Amino acid sequence: MQRRHFLKQSLSAAAASIPALGAAPSASAAGEGGRYTFCTFTKVIQHLSFEETARAIAKLGFAGVEAPVRPRGQVLPERVEEDLPKFIEALKKEGLEMTILTSGINEVSAEQHTETVLRTAAKLGVKRFRMLYYTYDLARPILPQLDEFRPRLRDLVALCKEIGIKPVYQNHSGKTYFGAPVWDLAELLSEFDPSEVGVAFDIGHATIEGSKCWPLHWALVRDRLDSVYVKEPRWGEDQKPVIAPLGEGGVDRGFYELVKDSGFTGPVSLHIEYLDHDDPAVTPRVLEATARDFALLKNLLGVA
Repeated sequence: MQRRHFLKQSLSAAAASIPALGAAPSASAAGEGGRYTFCTFTKVIQHLSFEETARAIAKLGFAGVEAPVRPRGQVLPERVEEDLPKFIEALKKEGLEMTILTSGINEVSAEQHTETVLRTAAKLGVKRFRMLYYTYDLARPILPQLDEFRPRLRDLVALCKEIGIKPVYQNHSGKTYFGAPVWDLAELLSEFDPSEVGVAFDIGHATIEGSKCWPLHWALVRDRLDSVYVKEPRWGEDQKPVIAPLGEGGVDRGFYELVKDSGFTGPVSLHIEYLDHDDPAVTPRVLEATARDFALLKNLLGVA
């Protein structure tokens, strides 16, 4: 009870500060009926209730959320039939959608609760889900491992076509992630129609992995681009990349011009990953940071 009272106080304080930042646009400005559908990843506030989450995101002016429905997520896979309808209903009451469902799914299996999660989501109107990553074993030859990922993806895409939900794969950064160099992702997806499976292009991870060649990565997957993820990395004193507030990292501003010129019209998901989301006391700062970064994001993409 003390924790719940504290969270409510934190939300009230954060909500009061948002208008002062001048960053709480109307729903129409946030992408409803416009070129982009703006959403934000709720991992950073997943300790809030569904209703609290929906109210906070609606006040910030987004059209929807990207929500973690996965182990240790905001909705647990084993409780998806009970809890996901409640989350969707809370979002609808605030005029929001679940734009992207972030899953723990990269294959059809009982362990991942694949069919239960995806069938429940599709029935509730969720159109796409972010896949769990595939990972390489660096002690083995790399190219043959693509042939091991391929049948898992084929089975998953076939199930999703039947159900009516689209898988999307995010390029990540790191030495063992399939999709980090992007060419491998483009190769594996080449046998599928872009309507069957898409790419969530993450400019933050593309910047870490590609530095100056991120336009090549973009070009490799542009034809099957489903969503754009926005966050900014910078390099610390130990030369390890960390995520920074938008505008304070290493993302080339030319990326936003490229998005504008490309004709892309899908979801744009803002990720706030530079504050300690495990600490409920940070919730007001997280919401303030989200409002600030969202205002800058819209400016960079030319959205009034």
